Amino acid sequence: MSDTPKSLYMQRTGVREYVARNQDGAEILVGHGPGRFSPGDLLKLAIAGCKAMSSDARMAARLGDDFDQFVGVSADYDQDHDRFTHVDVELVQDMSALSDEEIADLERRANAAIERNCTIAHSVVDQALPASHAWTNERID
Repeated sequence: MSDTPKSLYMQRTGVREYVARNQDGAEILVGHGPGRFSPGDLLKLAIAGCKAMSSDARMAARLGDDFDQFVGVSADYDQDHDRFTHVDVELVQDMSALSDEEIADLERRANAAIERNCTIAHSVVDQALPASHAWTNERID
C-alpha cells in the first residue's frame, strides 16, 4: 500500500448538496435528500466498511473467495449533544458448513484482523480524531 494520500475533494452542487470525488474517478453524492449520503451515513459506512474489509481475507480464507456477505450498520444518536453515541455493525455470512468450534475460531481470527487493520476504528472509535479546517479565498472555475 502506498503512503501517498489519495486526492479527495467535494464540490458544491446545490443547497447542502455536494459531490465527493477521488483520484480514481469514484463519486458519492453527499447531502440531505434523495439519492445522497449524509455525512453521518458516510461515517457509519466508513466504520462498517473498515471492519468488513479488515476481516475479509480471514473470512475468504475459510469460506472461500466467493463468499457472500451483507454488512448492516446503525447508530444511536444523542440529539441533545448532536453526536453518535454508539455504532452497531452486523456482518452476515453463511457459516453453516462450519462446526461451532470452527465458527468460534474464525470469529476470533476475523476480530483480531479488525483490531490490527481497521484504520477507521483506530482513528475514530479508539480515540478522538482531531480535525481542523481552513478557509481559502480563490476563484473556482
